Amino acid sequence: MAYILGLPLLLLILIGALVILLHFLPTFVAGSRQVKNFWWIFLVNLFFGWTLVGWVVALLWALRDTPRFAYR
Repeated sequence: MAYILGLPLLLLILIGALVILLHFLPTFVAGSRQVKNFWWIFLVNLFFGWTLVGWVVALLWALRDTPRFAYR
């Protein structure tokens, strides 16, 4: 079994995948809600999501933005 930094390689891959999924959570929320500013939220998340402030801004924007289609 291959080890990097004392951890099994498979564990490092799983941790990396989880970190990427959490990093792009605001983008996934915006996509699932089909908000109007999806691409802007994606860009803010991509370039500023590594800072906690940028990630929170993108998440709040994704949650508060108006969906493309109104729900009844």
